[in-house]
Amino acid sequence: MPRSSNLFLVFFTIVICFTAVIVEAQTGRLPEDEVEALKEIAAQLGKKDWDFKLNPCDGNSNWSTPKRKDMPLYNNNLECNCTFPDNLCHVESIILQGQDLAGVLPASLAKLPYLKKINLNRNYLSGTIPPEWASAKLEFMAVSNNRLSGHVPEYTGNMTSLVKLSLETNLFNGSLPAEVGNLVNLDTLILSANNFTGEWPVELNNLTNLIELRISSNSFVGKLPNFESWKKLQMLEIQGSGFEGPIPPSVSVLTSLNELRISDLNGGASEFPPLTNMTNMTKLVLRSCNIHGKIPDSVAEMTELRFLDLSFNKLEGGIANLEYLTNLEATYLTGNAFVGRIPDWLTSRDTRFVIDLSYNKFDESSEPSTCRDNLNLFRSFKVGNFVEQGKCLSISPCSEDKYSLHINCGGGKVTIGNTTYEEDEDSAGAAKFVYWKGNWGTSSTGHFWDRIISLNDYKANNVSAIKGDESQLYMTAHLSPLSLTYFARCLANGSYTLTLHFAEIVFRDNRSFQSLGRRIFDVYIQDELKFKDFDIERLAGGVDKALKEKFNVTVKDKTVQVRFQYAGKGTTAIPTRGSYGPLVSAISLEANFKPPPPQVISSNQKKKILIVAGAVMSSLALILMILLVAWRKRRNRKLMEQELRGLDLQTGIFTFRQIKAATSNFDAANKLGEGGFGSVYKGTLADGTIIAVKQLSSKSRQGNREFVNEIGMMSGLHHPNLVRLYGCCVERNQLLLVYEYMENNNLSHALFGPEDCGPKLDWPTRQKICVGIAKGLAFLHEESPLKMIHRDIKGTNVLLDKDLNPKISDFGLAKLHDEEKTHVTTRVAGTIGYMAPEYALWGYLTHKADLYSFGVVVLELVAGKNNMKYHPDENYVCLLDWALVLQRKGKFLELVDPRLGSNYNKKEALRMIRVALRCTNPSPALRPNMSAVVNMLEGRLDVDESNFDSSGYDDEFNFQGLRDKYDEMQVNSSENQSLFHSTDTKDTDRSSSTLPSTSTSK
Repeated sequence: MPRSSNLFLVFFTIVICFTAVIVEAQTGRLPEDEVEALKEIAAQLGKKDWDFKLNPCDGNSNWSTPKRKDMPLYNNNLECNCTFPDNLCHVESIILQGQDLAGVLPASLAKLPYLKKINLNRNYLSGTIPPEWASAKLEFMAVSNNRLSGHVPEYTGNMTSLVKLSLETNLFNGSLPAEVGNLVNLDTLILSANNFTGEWPVELNNLTNLIELRISSNSFVGKLPNFESWKKLQMLEIQGSGFEGPIPPSVSVLTSLNELRISDLNGGASEFPPLTNMTNMTKLVLRSCNIHGKIPDSVAEMTELRFLDLSFNKLEGGIANLEYLTNLEATYLTGNAFVGRIPDWLTSRDTRFVIDLSYNKFDESSEPSTCRDNLNLFRSFKVGNFVEQGKCLSISPCSEDKYSLHINCGGGKVTIGNTTYEEDEDSAGAAKFVYWKGNWGTSSTGHFWDRIISLNDYKANNVSAIKGDESQLYMTAHLSPLSLTYFARCLANGSYTLTLHFAEIVFRDNRSFQSLGRRIFDVYIQDELKFKDFDIERLAGGVDKALKEKFNVTVKDKTVQVRFQYAGKGTTAIPTRGSYGPLVSAISLEANFKPPPPQVISSNQKKKILIVAGAVMSSLALILMILLVAWRKRRNRKLMEQELRGLDLQTGIFTFRQIKAATSNFDAANKLGEGGFGSVYKGTLADGTIIAVKQLSSKSRQGNREFVNEIGMMSGLHHPNLVRLYGCCVERNQLLLVYEYMENNNLSHALFGPEDCGPKLDWPTRQKICVGIAKGLAFLHEESPLKMIHRDIKGTNVLLDKDLNPKISDFGLAKLHDEEKTHVTTRVAGTIGYMAPEYALWGYLTHKADLYSFGVVVLELVAGKNNMKYHPDENYVCLLDWALVLQRKGKFLELVDPRLGSNYNKKEALRMIRVALRCTNPSPALRPNMSAVVNMLEGRLDVDESNFDSSGYDDEFNFQGLRDKYDEMQVNSSENQSLFHSTDTKDTDRSSSTLPSTSTSK
C-alpha cells in the first residue's frame, strides 16, 4: 500500500476516535440530584415544556432550542460541562429568555453546584432574589425585564463570584444596600429602570473592575457618584436618575470611556465637565445637564466620535471647533443659546449626516439657501416670530387666517364625522424639519440608542382595536426618542381649544414582559410645561385605551406649538431594546369663536359701514352706561365670575347655551341629585359626551370660595382615580361645573343603599376600589405638580364609573400642601366619623389626615357597614371602635361583610384591615405615606403592625370624646353631593354632619 494511503488511514482512524470521545462526552450522564433540581426549578419558574425523558446535556432541541428569526427575543438553552470523570456532566448555564415565565426566581438554583450563568431576561417573574442564591457560585446573573420588587437584599453582597449583574427594568425600590460594594469582581452592573431611592452608597466605590455601569431612570437623591475608583469604565449611563449636578471633576479619570451618557440632572448651572484625553469616545451624551459656556476643545479632539448630543443645555458661542470631527453621524445641539453664523462646513455636509440645530439663536443671514432633510433649523434664529422665521417657511407664506387644524399623527388621512384629519406619514426622522405642510409642520429630534434604527422606528402601529367612534385615530402614532414639536401657523389670534389624543399602543395588557413597559415624557404647550412625567397608560387606565387631554390656548402671534420631550425616565428595553420616548396619536385645534364670513367690501359699502359704525358707537355708549348700573347691582356675583376666569385653568369654558342644550333645559328627568350646593343634572354634549353638571344655587351653603377652590384644585388634575373636571360656565348668573358622568353613583350608595338599586360589590371589586382610592390619594399627596390635602375623603365622595372603578370627587374643601411646612393649623372642615382626631380637635392638618379618612373608608369597604351608623351594642360608638376590639381579640375576619359569605380572599381581607388600622392610628406620625399604602395593598410591602397600639384611643382620642367635641362646635349638617346616575335623589349619608370652613378651630 502506498505511503499516502497509510497516512490517510491513520488520519481517518484518529478522526473517528476523536469524534467518538466527543459524542460520548455530549451524551454523558447528569447526576440525579441535578435532574431533581432542574425539576424544582421548572416548577418554581412555571416552565412546563422541559422534557425530562430526554437528556438535558445531549444538545437536543428541547433543552437547547435553535434560534429562530421570527422569534429574535426567544432563547431556550441549557449548557452542560461533560468533561468530568465517570462520564458525568454538570449544568453550567441556563438561558430562558423571552418566554413569559410567570413564576418566581427559583431558590433551587443553588442546588446546581457548577452553575455559572443564569439568564432569565424578558419574562414575567415576581418576588425577589432568593437567599439561597447567596451561596451559589454564579458569575453571570441577568434577571432584567421582569416584575421583581422590594428592596435588593443585603445578602446579594455575598455573591462575590459575580462578574456581570443586571437587574434592569424591574420594580426594585428603596436604597441600594452598601453590601453591593462587596461584589469586587463585577465588570458589569445594570440597575436602570427601577425605583431606587436614597443616596449612592460610597461603598460601591470598591467596584474598581467595572467596565459598564447603567443606573438610569431611578429616583436617587444627592450628588452624582465620585468616579475616581472606576478608571476601567468603558460605558457609563446615568439618565433621568434623580441625581443633582454638576458632573464631578473626577469624570476626567475615565480615559477608557468609549460611551458616556448623562442627562436630566437636577440642580443649578454648571461648567462643561473635563473630558480631556478621552480619545476613544464614540458616543457622547450630556443632555439637560444645565451646562453653560462654550463647547471645549476637548470635544473637538475626540476624533472617533460618531454621536454627539448636547441638547437642552445653556451652551453659547459658536460651534466652529467641531469641523474636524468627520466621523460624526449625528449631531444634536438642540435647545441651547448658540449664536453667530451657522458654519458652512456644517450646512454643506453630506445628507447622510444628521444635524439638529433647532431652538437656538444663530444669525438668520447664515441660513443655507436650500432646505433639506437631516438638517433641522426649526426656531434656530434669534429674531422675529420664532416659528415663522426662516427661509424654509417663507416658501409657503400665510395667505389667510385659519381657525382649526386636525392631524392624524403618524398615519394617513382620516375622516370622522364632519372632521377630516390630515395625513402625517412623512414627518419622521432623527433631525427632520417638516415645513411644507402649509399651515402646520413638525420638528423631530433624536436617536433611539442601542438599536439599528430606520424611519419606521419613529412611528407606532396598533396591533389591536380601540373602541369608539374615533378608533381610526389610534391605529398609528408618532414616536420620538428625544423631542417632537408640532406647530400650527397662519392662525387668527384668539382663544382656541387644543385636544391631544393619546393611546398606549406599543405595550400590551397581558401576563407578558411586553406589559411591563413604562413610557414617561413631558408635554409643553407654547413653551410652558403642562405635564411632567406624563404616563399615557396610567392616566388612561390601561393600554389600547383612548385618552384625550384638552387645553385652552391663547394665540397671540398666529402660532401654536406643542412639544413632547423625553427626559430619561421609564423603560427602554420593552418590548425591544431602544423602545421609549413620547408618543402622540392625533392633534386637534378649534377656535372658541366664530370665524368672520368672507366678504368683499366696495367703496360705497365702506361709507355705509362708517355711518353704521357711528350709530353703533353711540348705541354702545348708552348700553355701557346701562351695563355699568347693572354691574354695580350684581358686583358680588361678577367678582366671583372674574375670579373664576382669572384662574389658570386647564379645562374648558362652556357657554350657558351649551349646558342648557345638554341638559334639555335642566329637565327634571335629567336630575341626578340634590345637595346643599344645589342640583346635579345629567347631560349630553353635542359630540355625544355624557356629562354631570353641578349647579351652585343662590341659596347654596357651599360658599363661593369653595366653588372657586374646587375649580382651581381640579383644573389640570388628570388621574384614572380622580373625577375629571371638563370645565365650567359663569354666564347669566349661573355658576356651573361640568364633570365626567359616573354611571354607578357613589361608594356609600353601593355599600349601604338598597340592595335592589345599587351594583353588587363582590370581593375583587372591593379590592380594586380600595387600591384605586389609594392610588388617587397617592397622586394628590406625592405625584401631582400641586401637592394637596383633600380633607373630606368618605364614601359619598368616591364615585364609581360604569366598570366600578373608583374616582375621588368634591375638592371644595381641598387645601394645597406646602412641603416646607410639616403642618398647618387651619379651620376645621370635613365630615364627622372620617376626620382625624388631631385635625378635629386642634385644627392640626397634614396629608396624614387623609390617611385617617381613607382608613375608615377601607373598613367600610370590608365590613359593608357605615362607620357612624354601625353599633353592635351600646358599648360600641362606631365601626372603627368595633374593629379595634376585634383586633385585641384576634378575630379580624368577623369584620368581613356577611353578604360575601365565604366568597372573599382571607389574605387580602386581613391585609386591608391591617392597613386600615395603620392609617387610623391616633398618632399621625405613625401613619404610613399613601405610596406605602398602595404598596401594602398590592402586596409589595409588608404591613408593619409594630407601631400600632389601640390603647391610644382610651384617653383623649376616645371616640365619645371626639363626638362630644363635635357637639360643642354646634355645626350644621350639610348634605353631600354626588355626580351619579340614580332614580333616588336622597342622600345616603345625611346623618354625617359636615363641618363648614367657617367653623372655629381651637
